[in-house]
Parts: sequence; C-alpha cells; structure tokens
Amino acid sequence: MTIPEIHPPDAANQTLIANVHPAGWTNPTPSGRYNLVVVGAGSAGLISAAIAAGLGAKVALIERHLLGGDCLNVGCVPSKAVIRASRMVAEARRAAALLGLPQPNSSEIDFGAAMERMRRIRARISAADSAARYRDELGVDIFLGEARFDGRDSVRVDDQRLRFRKAVIATGARPVAPPIEGLAEAGYRSNETIFELTERPQRLGVIGSGPIGCELAQAFARLGCEVAIFDVAAQVLPREDPDAARIIQQRLADEGIRLFLGCRLERIQRIGGARRISGTGTDGKSLTVDVDELLVATGRAPNLEGLGLDRAGVEADVRQGVRVNDHLQTSNRNIFAAGDVCMNWKFTHAADAAAKIVVQNALFLRTAKLSSLVMPWCTYTDPEVAHVGLYEHEARERGIATDSYTVPLSENDRAITDGEEAGFVKILVKQRGDEILGATLVASHAGEIVSELTLAIVNKIGLGKLMNVIHPYPTQAEAIKRAAGAYTRSRMTPTLHRLLTRWMALRR
Repeated sequence: MTIPEIHPPDAANQTLIANVHPAGWTNPTPSGRYNLVVVGAGSAGLISAAIAAGLGAKVALIERHLLGGDCLNVGCVPSKAVIRASRMVAEARRAAALLGLPQPNSSEIDFGAAMERMRRIRARISAADSAARYRDELGVDIFLGEARFDGRDSVRVDDQRLRFRKAVIATGARPVAPPIEGLAEAGYRSNETIFELTERPQRLGVIGSGPIGCELAQAFARLGCEVAIFDVAAQVLPREDPDAARIIQQRLADEGIRLFLGCRLERIQRIGGARRISGTGTDGKSLTVDVDELLVATGRAPNLEGLGLDRAGVEADVRQGVRVNDHLQTSNRNIFAAGDVCMNWKFTHAADAAAKIVVQNALFLRTAKLSSLVMPWCTYTDPEVAHVGLYEHEARERGIATDSYTVPLSENDRAITDGEEAGFVKILVKQRGDEILGATLVASHAGEIVSELTLAIVNKIGLGKLMNVIHPYPTQAEAIKRAAGAYTRSRMTPTLHRLLTRWMALRR
C-alpha cells in the first residue's frame, strides 16, 4: 500500500496522514455479503457509510487516497482556515484606519504562520474522518486501496473480492485545466496543491473567477500577495446574481486585485522561476502578465478512471459523471452514486444530503428524491454571497411571474455599526402571493443568514409570515424582516388604504 505524500512533512501533516491514510493499515478480510459497499471516502462516502452502519447494516468503505476527500484535505477546511487568517489581516487594517493603530504592511504578515495554522486545524478536524474512528466507533470495514468493479454485485480491492447487496459510487471529482498552450509545461497549482505553500509568492495569477478563484484570490491578496484574476467571463462569479457579483468585483478591485475579465489566454511560458501569461484583453489589445505562482480554478471532472464501471453495468459520461436518476440510482439498479461524481451541486453539504437519499433508497423503500432538495450555497469572499432557490432569470425562463424585495445593508443598523454596509438581502416571491422562490444575500456572514430563508422555503413559510419572526436587535438578519415588511406594505392597495382610513375615522 502506497502512503500518499502531503507537503510539507511537518507534525500537523503527519497527524493528518496518521488519521486519514495510516501507515501499516491492514485491510480486513471480507466475509459474506455486505449490505452496502461504498467506493470513495469523501463527504458523500463517509456519510453514507456512517448512516448505514448506524442503522445496523454491514458496511465496507474503500478509499485509495485520503479519507475526508477534497473537503477535509484540499477544499473546505483548508480554504476556510486560510480565509479566516486573511480576514484577521483585513480587520487589523480597518482598525488601523479607523482607530489609529499601527498599519500592518505585507512584509510584516507571516504567510507561513497562516498556512501552518491551517495545517494544524486540518489535522485536528481529521480525527472525525479517521480510519480508526470509522472502524472502531462506527463498525465500518475500512479498505485502503484501489477499487474496481469486477461484476454487477462485486468489487475488488487489490486481491480481495467484496460482494454486496447494494453499492455507492462516491469517488468525487478533480480539478481540470483549460487548454492553454504551455500551461502544463510552465507548471501550475490547483486546489489540490495550493495549500502546500509555505512561503508567500510575491505575485499570484488566478485563472478562473468562480467561487474558488475569488475566495483564494482575495485571501492571498490580504496575506500580502500581488494577485491578478483572469477569466473569459465579463464578471466575477459569472453564475451568480449580477448585483451580487458587482459588489464582489468592486471589493476585489478596491483591495488591489487586478481583474482581467473578458480576456482570452493564449499562452503560458516558464521564464526562470516565473510564468508569463499572454493573451488578448476585452479591448482586443494584447496582454502580458508575469506571476510567480499560478492557480487554476476553472472546473472539475468526475473521477471515473479505473473503476470498471462497464463490468458493473454502470453508465457514465466523462464530463457529467455517473448517470443517475432522481433517486441517485445508476443503470445498475443495485448501485447508486452521490456527490461530485454525479451531481451538478458540488458542495460538501450537497454530498451530505445526497448520502442520506442513497441510504434511504438503497436499504429501505426507494422514496427519496434529489429533486426534492432545497439547496443553499455560499461563496466565502468578504462579503460572502449566499443563495437559495431560483434566480430571477430562472423564474422568467420557467414562465413564473415574480416580485422582488431588496433591502440594502446600508439600511441595516448592525451593518452600519460594524462598517459592513456593502451588501443586500434580495428575496424573490411568486407574484400575487408570498411564496418564497429564492433569495440572494451579500453580507459579512451571508452563509449563516441564508438558513432562515432555506427553512422558510422547505416548510412553505411565506414571506409575510417572516414579518412576525422576532430577530434580536441589532443583527444583519433583521434585513429579512425588513424585506418581509416591504412585502406586507405592498399588499396595502389604495382601495384598502381608503377603507382603513374611513374605519379609523369612525373609531375616533
């Protein structure tokens, strides 16, 4: 068994490896048929295995690399730890400007300390995803090695054959690079390798202005890097509400990040220790930018290679991943899939929710549906951008007439006192009613606030009813109540107002 390498080989990373791919691990000897075999130990796989084992099922979990998958090792956990460190720097700079404290400059920021803190946090959290915990506490058979289906009801790990009643494919996805001449030869980093850095790159180029690109560009800029973002799209966060994207784009520019939007990159060259990026800008003129490190954050591809899906009768597409129905069932009725390997929602919490659907449908009645989920998400820039439900353009495409209620944070007392007025709460409702169809929030902690609106959509609580929800004062979540108040006032037609005025006159 080959032990994966994680850099740097410090104490924190040694702890991580000891938890999620321990040296000297001995795979168990399979006996009998498993109720559930799970291939892949990222978020979807871990949750599937834990729930099924907790319900009394005999479960095997197979992982070739690191338990915890992208989220723990190269995604959510390390990125949010780095983002938090960068926010500390931003807060210190704001304090310097407002209160006359010493202004930190880039040379004083200890980039290495921020990355070391990230590694310690990741190692600490990894205990929850450890092989030992899943074996000893949860009763799951853990197999470390390459999994390959050798039939419709069996899978091999090295020289051992595991037979199953049901199986789950949860192998996730990996970053893919755009077809730019010289990119591979020049060398670049993805989310899988960017967190290996121990020294601050003076100049960082980021190809891709989606959530990963924007989050890490802002974080590294705050930690002292000169950052440039490149994207063919005309705005950052191209899939988000344009009003929300404009706020983030302006914030990135204000923080000194160079934005090359609407550009086409044509060539990357390695010049000494640097990379030279060449292309055409939105104005048609040529652009040339030199960087020391290059982060590619342009998309992901499903991990399908080597699984032997054809022998299992599982249909898949190299771009879209494993083909599943609304019950997350593959073309083999006894094999399911969950997470990034088959879903458009590539979020940890989406994989978690999908795992619950899989366990329900695989081990009990096949009643749970992916389409029934109400999925929120959040981009952890500063301010954050959170969304749930439909966007306005999606409602129009479906022929749904809507009304929109927007409250700018500049009208929210807590945002004013905190100096966090850049943002808004926008709530979309069905016309001639108060059914909430979707919401977009831009706020310092939008990811925390959006859950109230997700709960309302799930439980069909109309916007009018949120008017009566008492929010602590002052909080930024009060903006939801203000939006509800705007909806309530919109129900006051001129005729109703005249009738109420007459009624009140009679009551004097």
